[in-house]
Amino acid sequence: MSWVHEAKIKAAEKVVEHIKDDMVIGIGSGTTAAEGIRIIGEKIRNGELRGIRAVPTSYQAIQEAVKAQIPLTTLDEFPVLDFGFDGADQIDQELNAIKGGGGALLREKIVASCCKEYVLVADQTKVTDVLGRDQPVYLEVHPMAVAPVSRKLRNMGAKPDIRQAVGKLGPVVTDNGNNLIDADFGPIHNPGYLNARLHSVQGVMETGLFIGYCKIAYVGTQNGVKTLTRF
Repeated sequence: MSWVHEAKIKAAEKVVEHIKDDMVIGIGSGTTAAEGIRIIGEKIRNGELRGIRAVPTSYQAIQEAVKAQIPLTTLDEFPVLDFGFDGADQIDQELNAIKGGGGALLREKIVASCCKEYVLVADQTKVTDVLGRDQPVYLEVHPMAVAPVSRKLRNMGAKPDIRQAVGKLGPVVTDNGNNLIDADFGPIHNPGYLNARLHSVQGVMETGLFIGYCKIAYVGTQNGVKTLTRF
């Protein structure tokens, strides 16, 4: 097992410590979140956690939760969640993040916005001093708007790339029936301003810029877990 995989597991273990009996939680997507889902399932089966219900952020999260035997629910039943956790593609020192490498950013942000407490979990390779350094911003875009949105992104100084499917011809289609554009802006010194500009572009359904959602992040390192906080 690589140190990165071990770091993800250790960080996920810290996240799960926040979860108490009878909580309704949001569960994220991706490999790091999957480790947390697996650990929650083990605790439920061992009797260490009871009454847990989870709102998944993607079909992948649904599959991981079913495999872990975690009861699922929806935001229709529980529009306010006690707790939520997810991975990140990049995190800065203020705990702003870029998410959406797995294509679930819209649902991930909806769930994040419903959580009383929201925690990010990652390994050390995902931490940066400035968002956007060697990392595109992921955008979920309505299919009919892909071309005009790409044009507007280029006018904003970005290099847009329409994400293509692997093992299937054509662009990636999200769980919501939209397409994905990976937009390289380079280093982003004001992510809140960029996020607002992107939301003003018609056809952009959601951005992968997660600004201000998280106050705690657990970062797995080669030597343990580092806790990052924002007050």
